Amino acid sequence: MTLEAVKLAAEANQWVAIFPELLLACLALALLALEIVLPKKLHAYIPDVALAGLVGALGGQLVNFQSATLGKESFNGLLLHSPGGQVMRVFFLLTAMLVCILARVSLAKQKVPRIEFYHLVLIITGAMMLLAQSNHFVMFFVALETVTIGFYILVSYFRTKTASLEAGLKYLVMGALSSGLLLFGIVLLYGVAGNPTLPGHSASALHYPALGQFLVANPHNFLAGVGIVLVLVGVAFKIGAFPFQIWVPDVYQGAPTPVTAFLAVGSKAAGFAVLLVLTRDVFASYDWLVTPALTAMAAATILFGNIAALTQHNVKRLIGLSGVSHAGFLLLGVVALSGPVASVSATGAIYFYLFAYLIASFAVFGVMAHIGGADDSDQTLDHYNGLAKENPFLATILAIGLGSLAGIPPLAGFMGKFFVFIAAFEGGARWTLALAVVGVVISIYYYFGWIKAAFFEQWITPADTADPRPVRTPVDVVSGIALGCLALASIFIGFYQGPLGQWLTLK
Repeated sequence: MTLEAVKLAAEANQWVAIFPELLLACLALALLALEIVLPKKLHAYIPDVALAGLVGALGGQLVNFQSATLGKESFNGLLLHSPGGQVMRVFFLLTAMLVCILARVSLAKQKVPRIEFYHLVLIITGAMMLLAQSNHFVMFFVALETVTIGFYILVSYFRTKTASLEAGLKYLVMGALSSGLLLFGIVLLYGVAGNPTLPGHSASALHYPALGQFLVANPHNFLAGVGIVLVLVGVAFKIGAFPFQIWVPDVYQGAPTPVTAFLAVGSKAAGFAVLLVLTRDVFASYDWLVTPALTAMAAATILFGNIAALTQHNVKRLIGLSGVSHAGFLLLGVVALSGPVASVSATGAIYFYLFAYLIASFAVFGVMAHIGGADDSDQTLDHYNGLAKENPFLATILAIGLGSLAGIPPLAGFMGKFFVFIAAFEGGARWTLALAVVGVVISIYYYFGWIKAAFFEQWITPADTADPRPVRTPVDVVSGIALGCLALASIFIGFYQGPLGQWLTLK
């Protein structure tokens, strides 16, 4: 490479375009520095610095949503700053803020380092934001592995708990397998797209537009098809879609509650942000392969997640399997987008569903963080018996969150499912839509079983033993405000979508 080429490449590095990510990286390093230089009596305030930094980054992102780089590539095509990417930036920053609030509750019950937890949350959040804007398989894989490696640590963060260590090991094994399959698929696509004997070949085949053009010129190449399938399998592992969801119940149960929430919401959303771009912009000419595969996966994921959740008594396993079913509903939106009759509202419906899912999920996880004890992996439905009488506020938040996840009107979750179902109908996925409706009906049973325990069951302490339930954590001001805002947002958005409804035409 000549000096002039290096100069041109450096000029394409628009650092201002990734200012939020740079801010999070600097903030993550600052937390470690503050832990070193500040006296121990001030260490309790360092997590507040992380939360304040996330609030500032979110505010800056909202103010500069329509930036000068919107719709443009940067860093020599590694990133594309699309409107959808900007929406997902907001999503991940909001997710990280809520994870930090949950961590204030959960980490206080453990004798583990705290600053490193917030450091990892910031790093993972920045990587997710880059992942959602990736326009090149190099950026995609590096950002994805940064997220995955960070989760390896966070899942096993309660290192004195056997369940957390076991969950971390299982996530490590399954994550390594999925990364290997994904990388093999990328290598196949790179190799076949760089073949000079094929039309449309390109030396920069890892660049999404270049690869998309090659696939258009070679719409039935066998090796390209295998590579596409392997990439989809790797992403399916990350979002917990059937039949690659085997790790979800065990990992969700063993991980600390804030990490379970981060996995259930942030990691899943990152996978769908990538899947949207790949199916819509890169693999579109292979819809004859992608659409049937995603359709079968969506149907099986919805049915498996809901049916498997029916018999669960551990609430973390229940919420994990219900998350599998939500991945199926989101896949239904992707099917509507990738089919031969693509729905114009599918992309926006998926974004809306993700935000509705975020609001409802963190409301439920917030209650779980206060109900669970030091070992929150063993939290069962019985622990919620009589919650409505003992703490009406938490019981109300739980009911609203679970009702939204179940798709009960007029909550935000109902509107999310409604928009996705409309997109599926427009996209011609009629029989899969019928299965999705069946899945919603099934889910009502286990969601309302949880609500029933909180409002209509009473805890009876055995006469010969002490109360085995963990001591419930009082709700402090920050947590109370956050949980209240989540519940109100779920109700408000259910009635009035406002600007969020405009996302139905978002690309």
